[in-house]
Order: sequence, then C-alpha cells, then structure tokens
Amino acid sequence: MFFNGWEIIGRTLLVGVLAYVGLIIILRASGKRTLSKMNAFDLIVTIALGSTLATILLNNNVALAEGITAFVVLVAMQYIIAWLSVRSTVVSEMIKSQPELLYYNGKFYYSAMKKSRILEVEILQAARSSGIDSLEKVRAVVLETDGNISVLKKSDTGTEQSTLRNIQK
Repeated sequence: MFFNGWEIIGRTLLVGVLAYVGLIIILRASGKRTLSKMNAFDLIVTIALGSTLATILLNNNVALAEGITAFVVLVAMQYIIAWLSVRSTVVSEMIKSQPELLYYNGKFYYSAMKKSRILEVEILQAARSSGIDSLEKVRAVVLETDGNISVLKKSDTGTEQSTLRNIQK
C-alpha cells in the first residue's frame, strides 16, 4: 500500500514532467487570454486542465498522448468559445456574467447584494482597500464579472462616469 515499486514512481516522474511541459507549451501557444483573469467559464477550463493533469499522472491506464490530446481539446474549446463570444452577443451573454451595481450615489442596492451574496462590510472593506475613508466620496461600487469589487470615486466634474455605461441601475 505504501510502495508499489520503482517502475510506477519512474512513470509518474517521466509522465509528470512531460505532461507539465506539454501543458505549458499548449497554454503559451493558446495566447494570453487563456492565462488572463478568469470568468466562470475560464475557471471551469482551468479546473478541468488540473483534473486532466492529475489523471495523466496517477492513472496508469491513461497514456501521455491521450492526456496531451485532452489538454488540446480543452484549450481549443476555450479558444473557440472566447472567439465566438467576441463575435456574438448571444454567446457572450451565455458565457459571461454582467457586472452588478451594489452601491450608487449613497444608496446600497440590497437586492443585488443579496443576489450576489455580498455583505455591506465587504463593500466597506473594498472602499478602505481603495484608500477611501468615507462612502460620501464614492460614486459607485460594482461587482465585476471576475468577482472583484470595483470602487469608483466621485469625479470633480460631477458628470456621469462612462465606465458605468454597461451596468443597469
């Protein structure tokens, strides 16, 4: 149970190094988008890649070539979906969530906060992290598509901020 022989350890070392190198090559060839900040779809692909790597390493019934093929399929599907989402609003809306307005001009949007499972203290923390000591200085707080909370300060001009144009109030 604790040791099944040197052959299995040797296979794990060899296949592990080769699978890792193959994954790095595939990710580098796929471009920066694959390694960028993740939305939910990207997170799923990342988890699937990790699961595939673990299967290649630990399952003697999965050949290295099969594992590398699985990497290529996952990264290719992510590339295709990202390519389609740039060209089709229907695909984009299916894959990516919309930013959510949590606070605007002195008013907390509690229904949006509840839906997004964000507490008021998390908004306050985000403001503090942005160097803001009072919500009176904040125009809006937005839950971004990648899960980050953005805090937008009030502008000196008093005009509406153009970065809020794709967020429903």
